[in-house]
Amino acid sequence: MTAPSGAPGRTPFGAPAPVGAPTGTRDPHRMRSLGRERLAARISRFDRKHRLDRTLARVVSRLTGRALGPYQTAVIRIGFAATWLLFLLREFPHRQEMYGPDGPWSWDLAQQLTASNHAFTALMWSGSQVWFEIVFMLAVLSSALLLLGWRTRTMSVLFLVGVLSLQNRSIFMGDGGDNVIHLMAIYLVFTRCGQVWSLDARRERRAAGARAREGRFPPDRVGPALWAVLGLVLAAATLAGKIDGGLFGGWRTVYWGLWAAQALWWLAGRYTRRSVQPRVFLDVVANLVHNAALFVIMAEACLIYATAGWYKIQGSRWQDGTAVYYPLHLDYFSPWPALSDLLSAHGTLVMLVTYGTVAVQVAFPFTLFNRRVKNVLLAAMMTEHAVIAVVLGLPFFSLAMIAADAVFLPTSFLRRLGGWVARACGGLSSRIRRALPRPRKDRGRREEDEEQAPRSPEAAEHPHVGFTA
Repeated sequence: MTAPSGAPGRTPFGAPAPVGAPTGTRDPHRMRSLGRERLAARISRFDRKHRLDRTLARVVSRLTGRALGPYQTAVIRIGFAATWLLFLLREFPHRQEMYGPDGPWSWDLAQQLTASNHAFTALMWSGSQVWFEIVFMLAVLSSALLLLGWRTRTMSVLFLVGVLSLQNRSIFMGDGGDNVIHLMAIYLVFTRCGQVWSLDARRERRAAGARAREGRFPPDRVGPALWAVLGLVLAAATLAGKIDGGLFGGWRTVYWGLWAAQALWWLAGRYTRRSVQPRVFLDVVANLVHNAALFVIMAEACLIYATAGWYKIQGSRWQDGTAVYYPLHLDYFSPWPALSDLLSAHGTLVMLVTYGTVAVQVAFPFTLFNRRVKNVLLAAMMTEHAVIAVVLGLPFFSLAMIAADAVFLPTSFLRRLGGWVARACGGLSSRIRRALPRPRKDRGRREEDEEQAPRSPEAAEHPHVGFTA
C-alpha cells in the first residue's frame, strides 16, 4: 500500500523519509547532477594521466632530440684543453724530471704500480727516450687541436690518452687540479663538444652551404683516414698485449668501443643514403650519451664542492676561522710574500674568507634550482679561484676548477661572451691586415678606385666609423 496523499512516505525499513525526498520515483535533477560529477571526475583523471604523458613526452623529446648545453660543453672543452696545454708548455723544460724514463719516479716503479692498479699509460709501452718524446708531443698537439675544435671526436680520445699516459706515469706530480682534468678528460670523450666555437662547426656550415649550392655534401677524407690510422695503432697495441683489460672490461674495451662507434657512425652516413633511419637512430643515441655525460660533469662539480665543504666543517681551524691564515705563511704557497703578509694582517678579513669559503661550497649544490642565487655563488667561487691562482701560486688548479664551474654558466651570458670575443678577434685581424704592406699592383688599383669613386660632402666631412648595416 502507498502512503496517503500529504502524509510523509516511509523507507523500505519503516523509517519515515525526509521531507522533500522523492517517494517511489528518482529525482531527475539529482541524477543529472550526479552524472555531471562522475563525468567531471573521469575527465579530471583523464587529463591528469595525459598531462603526465605529455610531460614525459616533452622530457624524452628534449633528451633525445638534441645535445643539451652546446655552449657549456664548448667552454669545458676549451677550458680543460687550455689548462692542460699551458701546464705542458710551462713544464716542457722539466718534462724529463717529471715524466721521463730517468725521473725520480723510475720506470720500474711505474711499471709495478700500473701492474697492480691496472691504470693505463702509453709511456709504459717502451722505456726509450724517443717514445717518451713522441707521447709528450702527442699530448701537446692533441690539447692544442682540441682547444681549436678540429676533429673533436678524434682529438678528445687522443687528449684522454695523453692525460692518462702522463698522469699515471708519475702519480705524485700535480696540485689537485690534475685529478679534475683526469676525470673531465674521460667525460669529454662522450660529449658532442664541438657543436659551437670550433673548427668542426665552421666546416659543417661550409658543407651545408656547399650542399645548398651543389646539392651534395663534399666528401670527408681526413676523418676516416685518422680513424683508420688509430685503428691500426690500436690493433698493434692489442696484439702486443700493451693495453690491459679483457673482452668486457678495462681500457681495451673502452678504446675498441669508441673506435667501433665511430666506424658505425661513418658507415651509417656513407652507405645508408637511401634511408636516414640508421643515422637518425645513431644521432638519438649520441644525444642521450652526450646529455648523460653532461649531467655527470655537473654532478661531479657539485660533489667536489660538497665534499670539500663538509670536510672543512669538521676541521678545527675552519671552525675557529683561522684556516686561511696558515697557507699564506708557507713558503711553497707564497709566490708574493708581501701580498700574503698584507692579507693575513687583517684578522677580520681572514675570518670572513674562511667562513665564506665553507658556506659557499656547502650551499652551492642546493642553489642550482634558484638561478639568481646560483649565479651569485658561481661568480664568488670563480673569483675565489682567481685569487687562489695569484696569492697561493696555483694557476692550473684554479683554471681547472674555473673550467669545471663554467658548466653552470647561463647560455645567454656565454653567447654574449662569444660575441665579444668574436668582435675583438675581428677588430684585431682587421688592424693586422691594415698594418701589413700590400702588393704594389693592388695598392695602385685601390688608389685608382678611390680616385674614381664619387664622394658625397657628408662622407667627406664625417667619415663612417664602425660596421655598416
